Amino acid sequence: MKTPEGSAFGGFRQRVGMALGARKLGYSFFTVPPGKAAFPFHLHHANEEMIYILDGEAVLRRGKQEITVSSGTFVACLPGPENPHQLVNTSSGDLRYLVVSTMEYPDISEYPDSQKIGAYATSAAEGGFRALYRKDSNLSYFDGESGSEVERIMKSKA
Repeated sequence: MKTPEGSAFGGFRQRVGMALGARKLGYSFFTVPPGKAAFPFHLHHANEEMIYILDGEAVLRRGKQEITVSSGTFVACLPGPENPHQLVNTSSGDLRYLVVSTMEYPDISEYPDSQKIGAYATSAAEGGFRALYRKDSNLSYFDGESGSEVERIMKSKA
C-alpha cells in the first residue's frame, strides 16, 4: 500500500505469514521512519492483533489513551468499537515491530479520525473485495433500488 507523498504515514511492511504459507494467522514486520505511522487510527470488528516492539519508541493510541511503548513491549489489539489503535513513531530512528493477526474475513474496519468504514472480504495481499466508505453517508436499505428488474421479470411472465 503506497502512502500519500508528504503525509504523516509511511514505512515498509514485510508480509511474512503469506510467504510462509500461513492461513489462519498473519505475520508482518513493519519498519516505520521517525515521525510517521504505518496506518491510520483504526479498529477491526473481526480480527485481533498482537504487536511486539522490536526497536524504537512509539506512542500507542488505544481508544482515548496515549501510551508510550518501546522495545520489548507486547500489545494486544482486540476487535470491537472500543479498541481503535495506532502506533506513532516518536523515536529519532526507525520503529520496528512485528504484528501477528487473526485472518478472519469478512472483516469490517472503522477509522475514527476520518469517519470511514472499510469492508474487507480478504486480506490486501489476496486481492478480492475491499471497499472504503464515509461513515456519514447513511443510506436506507432500499436506497437506489428502483425495482425495475423485478418489474421487467414480471412483465415477461405476463
